[in-house]
Amino acid sequence: MMYPHPIIAKEGWPYLALLGAVSLLAHYFGGIAWSWPLWLIFFFVLQFFRDPQRIAPLGRDLVLSPADGRIVVVEKTNDPYAGREALKISVFMNVFNVHSNRSSVNGLVKEIQYFPGKFVNADLDKASTENERNAVVIDANGQIVTLVQVAGLIARRILCYIHVADRLKAGERYGFIRFGSRVDVYLPLTAEPLVSVGDKVFATNTALARLPGLD
Repeated sequence: MMYPHPIIAKEGWPYLALLGAVSLLAHYFGGIAWSWPLWLIFFFVLQFFRDPQRIAPLGRDLVLSPADGRIVVVEKTNDPYAGREALKISVFMNVFNVHSNRSSVNGLVKEIQYFPGKFVNADLDKASTENERNAVVIDANGQIVTLVQVAGLIARRILCYIHVADRLKAGERYGFIRFGSRVDVYLPLTAEPLVSVGDKVFATNTALARLPGLD
């Protein structure tokens, strides 16, 4: 779901409008002594909902990062959403990262699976199976790529704007997670990882892996 990038994500506008109005009223009636904590919260929320335009690196066989953050998992494991063995790469987002989620590949959305769950720290591996999550299974020119939005410790809503049978473009914005989370990427075992645990990555700008056969 493409949309014009207004620098600040559309998901943040209601929060910013409310906080801005309350901060202005507090400043007007009580001065800076009363309003500064509210302004501090306002600017924190402002930076959280920033949503800059991104440009993908060149390379038709690249799997792009779906999120900003830090790599916490690179391993071979079971993909429970597509029923296969896969290479799993997980990106952990803290509250200071951009939380807009973007497609890793060009492809057709085959399945969308939502699971209610817990809200443990998204930095922990058990978050992948215990937390609230939303899995999108994509057919990328015959290659199956699964993207899983996972809610975190203080995240309380996963937003996903796509539907089954939609066609996605690599780097296209498809969802958002509010306030701390992670995204798990499951790839065919033929994929060659280009990142390691601890690496910082940026949605669309960073290639997580090379996958032969992508269009």
